[in-house]
Amino acid sequence: MPDEQKTRCEPAIPAREHLSKQSASFAEARPARRAPEGLARRLPIGSEPQPDGGVTFRVWAPRCGEVHLEFEAASENSVALQPEPGGYFSLTAPTAKAGMRYRFRLDRGETSLPDPASRYQPEGPQGPSEIVDPGAFAWTDCEWRGLPREQLVIYELHVGAFTRQGTWQAAAREIAPLAALGITCLEIMPVAEFSGRFGWGYDGVSLFAPTRLYGPPDDFRQFVDRAHELGMAVILDLVYNHLGPVGNYITSFSGSYFTGRYKNDWGEAINFDGPDAGPVREFFLANAGYWIEEYHLDGLRLDATQQIFDRSEDHILAAIVRQVRTSARGRHTFVVGENEAQHARLVRPPGRGGFGLDALWNDDFHHSAMVALTGRREAYYTDYLGRAQEFVSMAKHGFLYQGQRYKWQKKARGTPALDLAPECFVVFLQNHDQIANSASGWRLDRLSSPGRLRAMTAYLLLMPGIPMLFQGQEFGASGPFFYFADYESGLAKLVREGRAASLVQFPSLATAEMQSQLVDPGDVNTFRRSVLDLGERERHASVYALHRDLLALRREDPILADRPCRFDGAVLADEAWLIRFFAEDGADRLLIVNIGPDLHLDPAPEPLLAPVDGCGWQVRWSSESPSYGGSGTAPVYGADNWRIPGGGRSE
Repeated sequence: MPDEQKTRCEPAIPAREHLSKQSASFAEARPARRAPEGLARRLPIGSEPQPDGGVTFRVWAPRCGEVHLEFEAASENSVALQPEPGGYFSLTAPTAKAGMRYRFRLDRGETSLPDPASRYQPEGPQGPSEIVDPGAFAWTDCEWRGLPREQLVIYELHVGAFTRQGTWQAAAREIAPLAALGITCLEIMPVAEFSGRFGWGYDGVSLFAPTRLYGPPDDFRQFVDRAHELGMAVILDLVYNHLGPVGNYITSFSGSYFTGRYKNDWGEAINFDGPDAGPVREFFLANAGYWIEEYHLDGLRLDATQQIFDRSEDHILAAIVRQVRTSARGRHTFVVGENEAQHARLVRPPGRGGFGLDALWNDDFHHSAMVALTGRREAYYTDYLGRAQEFVSMAKHGFLYQGQRYKWQKKARGTPALDLAPECFVVFLQNHDQIANSASGWRLDRLSSPGRLRAMTAYLLLMPGIPMLFQGQEFGASGPFFYFADYESGLAKLVREGRAASLVQFPSLATAEMQSQLVDPGDVNTFRRSVLDLGERERHASVYALHRDLLALRREDPILADRPCRFDGAVLADEAWLIRFFAEDGADRLLIVNIGPDLHLDPAPEPLLAPVDGCGWQVRWSSESPSYGGSGTAPVYGADNWRIPGGGRSE
């Protein structure tokens, strides 16, 4: 609706008076004082404007004897924070206001550092922190209550590569077509401040500060507000398993943030259960709640949870979920985890010994689909056959590996998950990692036949479970998506070499010929080539129409839309299978997928193929419609029993 017709919400967080950066001068400020007992603070750390003026500052720095606050405009007038029990320091600066920039000087050292809980780093992770007033933004999403898990269709989005401009504002202008397509949840790749001009965001170091690369914090809020106006939830990918290597000053304040007791694939593990873990847990729990409360986010995606180590009685993952629910104040929230080890405990409710996450990414689905669509079974695709049984099993049981031996890792993988509902699993054909884990960065459109991919897309979007698309998938983006990261020369060389070494696990990429073809993650052109061309929405109209019509079926068909649903599945051949959705009135639906050759079932001794008494089957939708670039579909059920067309066709 037009801006003037929007209903503005009363801010959940009171607005404060703003101060322009040009007029800020701490030289004119009165002496700072310690925050009195009972002062209004929402979070235990960071800078917070107060309702009656001034700003409170609080930091955990047990490594330090003294902490001084310095404002950008008058660093010579540094003021000491007052010590508190447990290694905390705090004060209130009466004349400080939003927009002013500041740093902390520790033990009168030569260098002043940004706030570990900075809300904004306008000059990057090594620059000063800026005071942000979250109550100044005029939200219009008063009536937004979120979406239940069963209604989610997720779209993974990298803000910097989604549009040519690479900003929140540009992205907000382009998400209306996603809502019209049928997307109901935007999953934003990490945005915590990181170094360089571009990157995936998984090496963030200022966990409370949305990166300056995409615009100021209120632009992020505007993006979320716009998504809610369009009926879409927004969740944010958070990295709580490590911090990045550049601009990570947190150990200058305390050596207890990290631990050497666990082996971490990406650096030092976070200390959630060792000595002095209490304030560390407090920091990360505050961060999880902060995104939900101050940015109105609808949930989180937790990266690589198998690298989040905690042997305490109250696992940090369970505590994060509780914090998200509390901060949402009754709104629907969605917390999904990536967990390579496939531990079902993460999504079981606390009453059954679980952590209470809503869902996990199902990598098994991706891996099996890749084998089925490309025929390649190397590296971590080794333990998948890409056959019909796997796709039926994943609809019914989620993970394929629930404790069986996994040849690739030479050990058992997963834990029993037969009790979990299909909506506990997010299924996908593409994501940021898997597209980039190749020499070319090409998407599935370049790696499989159109008919087979159309059929598998139909299964993805109609099967039980929560489907996820990666940006551009909905219109068959022709450009690649690479791993990109902008570091200074020394670290850039290590990243480039490390990336090449990680791809050696694929024998086809281990040859000198293929290694020479790998792109440089630090080359700006690697990033630019990964940016979407949104004009392809129109130019690839048939692919876009396929996704639009499938999501309309999922949303509008009275049987398919009734989720969670009653269903069963069966194998028809090595490359053909079905899912039957049961209706109370007998108006069942059959989803038949055949990615192999033509299949004539006569006889057809599969009870799920039997029509309801007195009825027959009629084709309602086909991936081989000419509207999608297909070659048409002849009748599939009749006197000749079942003739299921091949060539990757689906009825």
